[in-house]
Amino acid sequence: MAKAAPKRGKNKDNARRSKKKISLLTQEKVDYVDYKDVNMLRRFMSDRAKIRARRVSGNDSQQQKEIARAIKNAREMAILPYTNRVTTQRGGGRDRGDRGERGDRGLRLENAELPDRPTGEEIEMTAVELEFAGDELVAVEVDTETVEVAE
Repeated sequence: MAKAAPKRGKNKDNARRSKKKISLLTQEKVDYVDYKDVNMLRRFMSDRAKIRARRVSGNDSQQQKEIARAIKNAREMAILPYTNRVTTQRGGGRDRGDRGERGDRGLRLENAELPDRPTGEEIEMTAVELEFAGDELVAVEVDTETVEVAE
């Protein structure tokens, strides 16, 4: 009794193939990759100064080695940065779902730990709420309260 042949999935040849990306080095007929040619090297780097992969840039393995070596050399000579700072706007107002709101996250006077002192003495407690204003930390809300130390 003969077994039925197993069904095969879709043939990869039938799938739509994307066109192979051609390297900038090939297009511009670059013979030598120079570490001092910063404009060309930046085209092989991401906005965060990472070296782009071969599949993204279209380089073959030899070209990728040359580009990587030139970028690393330029970084070492301080011509190219190791990293670039990218500032992104934070998305505000995400729904917190079933967890509810955060509420007041500042210091709470009722939960503050008191130092060892004789009872009956009055002490002054200050709670400060801090926020960032640009690069500086600024006191936004200050709450001072006089408390009598109990047993």
